[in-house]
Amino acid sequence: MSSYNWCHGPNCHTNSTMDRIRGSKGNKVLRTRKITTNKWNQNSVWSVFCSQGCYTDFFHEHWQRVIELAPRREPLETPIKDPVKAEESWRGWTIEKKVVDNA
Repeated sequence: MSSYNWCHGPNCHTNSTMDRIRGSKGNKVLRTRKITTNKWNQNSVWSVFCSQGCYTDFFHEHWQRVIELAPRREPLETPIKDPVKAEESWRGWTIEKKVVDNA
């Protein structure tokens, strides 16, 4: 297994920064960034994207296919206790989550 990945951002190779310039004099190109995999970025999106901009560009281009992988047909809900007016809490309201026993 190689210890690096190429950035998956669709426009990474078009960003004009000094670290992307490669080639000999008169034959320069902008290249996609290489991302070294390490403990910090393993098992996260940062092992395949070099920046937030590249991540956003990729998601903007492919968001419909990403949603097709796991569509949400119903809303998610978290049970809570009824809100109670409490003078000492922030803005006067206290909301507590209920403990749900799924046994």
